[in-house]
Amino acid sequence: MAVDHNKKDMDIDNKGEEEQKGKPVMVILVGAPGSGKSTFCERVIGSSLRPWTRICQDTINNGKAGTKPQCLKRAAAALKEGKSVFIDRCNLDKEQRSDFVKLDCGAQVDAHAVVLDLPAKLCISRSIKRTGHEGNLQGGKAAAVVNRMLQKKELPKLNEGFARIVFCHNENDVEATIKAYTALGPLDTLSNGCFGQKNPDAKIQLGIMKFLKKVEAPSNVGSSSDSVQDSAYPQASDANNICCKGTTKDSLLLGVASKEVKERENLAKGSVDADVSVDEITTLAFPSISTADFQFNNETAADIIVEKVEEFVNKLENARLVLVDLTHGSKILSLVRTKAEKRNIDSKKFFTFVGNITQLYSQGGLRCNVIANAANWRLKPGGGGVNAAIFTAAGLALETATKERANSLLPGHAVVVPLPSDSPLYTREGVSHVIHVLGPNMNPQRPNSLNNDYNKGCSILREAYTSLFTGFLSILRSRSKLPRRISEKLALTPLDLKDPSLDPRNHLTNSDQKIKRDDGCVYERSKKCKGANNETVADISAPSSTYGKVTGDKIKLEGPTSKTWGSWAQALYHIAMHPEKHKDELLEVLDDVLVLNDLYPKACKHLLVLARHEGLDGLVDVHQEHLQLLMTMHAVGLKWAEKLLHEDSSMVFRLGYHLAPSMRQLHLHVISQDFNSNHLKNKKHWNSFNTAFFRDSVDVIEEIKNHGKATIKDEDSQLSMELQCHRCRSAHPNIPRLKSHISICQAPFPHALLENGHLVLAPKT
Repeated sequence: MAVDHNKKDMDIDNKGEEEQKGKPVMVILVGAPGSGKSTFCERVIGSSLRPWTRICQDTINNGKAGTKPQCLKRAAAALKEGKSVFIDRCNLDKEQRSDFVKLDCGAQVDAHAVVLDLPAKLCISRSIKRTGHEGNLQGGKAAAVVNRMLQKKELPKLNEGFARIVFCHNENDVEATIKAYTALGPLDTLSNGCFGQKNPDAKIQLGIMKFLKKVEAPSNVGSSSDSVQDSAYPQASDANNICCKGTTKDSLLLGVASKEVKERENLAKGSVDADVSVDEITTLAFPSISTADFQFNNETAADIIVEKVEEFVNKLENARLVLVDLTHGSKILSLVRTKAEKRNIDSKKFFTFVGNITQLYSQGGLRCNVIANAANWRLKPGGGGVNAAIFTAAGLALETATKERANSLLPGHAVVVPLPSDSPLYTREGVSHVIHVLGPNMNPQRPNSLNNDYNKGCSILREAYTSLFTGFLSILRSRSKLPRRISEKLALTPLDLKDPSLDPRNHLTNSDQKIKRDDGCVYERSKKCKGANNETVADISAPSSTYGKVTGDKIKLEGPTSKTWGSWAQALYHIAMHPEKHKDELLEVLDDVLVLNDLYPKACKHLLVLARHEGLDGLVDVHQEHLQLLMTMHAVGLKWAEKLLHEDSSMVFRLGYHLAPSMRQLHLHVISQDFNSNHLKNKKHWNSFNTAFFRDSVDVIEEIKNHGKATIKDEDSQLSMELQCHRCRSAHPNIPRLKSHISICQAPFPHALLENGHLVLAPKT
């Protein structure tokens, strides 16, 4: 008998929803003083429809400090009443949390942990500056207390009894989590699991640990949470050291050749230049390109690496190259070391290192200003290995910055991306740039394999390393042109760089703008390179100082934050400017607007109302003078929605704009709320229509009337939110499960959508 797997999944979903509806939630906040626990509670409680109670030990005793048993008693009482609770204590170790997780209140309760794992420097700064704190922890004494508490921090795990754990490492993470809990209505649920953890506990063999020299992490590296090791090397006791100076026995146990240790010891003691300290040396850390997932032969790859290093190393002046691999006894590291020694390459300017490329400073004491990423051609996160690790460690800031530089990458080429100062890699590790590079693919199981053509593969790999090192040289050149006072600040510790006033990239004068362009350059061929779908792709093989917005066949020079539109993204613009060439695609042609079907509809009915005005790429370009145009677009969209409702009265429509559209030219979406489409495939598709990323047309018109511009929020945080049903707001782990649910969900739409004309429904008969 055939089994309907979709129905089976659907039944499981329904059962889970029936069991969890109305279940109270206990959220245990975990964080040092100054991490923002109380503010988190106040913001959620002030805006949420769910009844919440805040349990704070600093005020539990009639407004005064109380005890943990008092907190437990108050929490149990609130949960019995059906209220959800926030446990607003530091809860920094398992013992402090366990009594709350095991709390018996006679009701089914989901225990969540929200970990505010913000930088220690930020927590200390907040604690010192605040006044009128409930627990009177403020002023000079706060710093010592925060430091002491963080030294004993023990991050929560699911096996403690938590259904859900969310880690917040920066303000953007906190904001997204506040929004998730604020949107949690009385009958809503959030999906279970562990989200956002970047530094899980290391798995180090105990037999090896007893041989490791006990040393402290660099004194200026964040909180104690940053000292968690995830590679089997001890940390440096001095921030200037490249690695710890262990014995030969220790080194052999760690799989590191004694000669390599000796070379690193010499490098740590001295410097490339007698007047330049190790910390001031600009360093590029790079992985072996194409030898992992792309299965390029290690021996041949090692020859090419050494060949290209030898070609570039003398151009580096006071800079150095470091080949990094995660595993001890790495074959590629061993081969490269041997070949580099035979060619007498200066070990102060090029050496190998074992460690996680995203934690070289915090875990190994090796400060690298620039790291290379073995990217995929789409320049997107995911996949595995180095690419996934770097995008995860750098956060959404890297993904956004990469999009501003290029849409895709050709094999053998690279793109230099300045890392925004709010990226965790920037603040924790001191990484100022990431260079994406794409090598040849020799893996027959992966797309675009070279089918073992090593003549072509070697040529591409040489081009890849040439592109990588050329990009690094462009960074060195730009830094050499900076004023002395700015250059000195380049040697600041990672945590120092958290202060925007100390960020050298914020000190560029008008005369330095060319330097800034070089610093984040994207090189392009004299003839445009095309990737899949005719996207404009980055190419570093032919250096040029120009980059910016692609307009038709010309490149318009703009500042570093300009949006780059690939040729595929210009399709709507060309239709709007030349409708006579696209008559067969258009449903209606008016003086100011056009109407057409979306080529990749995300629902049964999905239309676009397209503005015909030049210079309106998206909402960011709309101002008071465009109010009449917006009202016309809304009226036309409303007319078409009503026409479609006349054909099928069961439909519901919503009219709105994307905060940051993927296609150039202002366009209004008229989309049915069934979302029944094969083109709706991933989280970004869903969230672009069901979070604040989608701005309702009526709200945009009101904002333009009152303020002259539309509110543009952080779009990336919206697109990465978890999947929630747009009707009942229940959470789902993936698109297939979500689609299965919404096909049967009969819950009413949220109240906010049912008012002020946000939804267009058939008139009641």
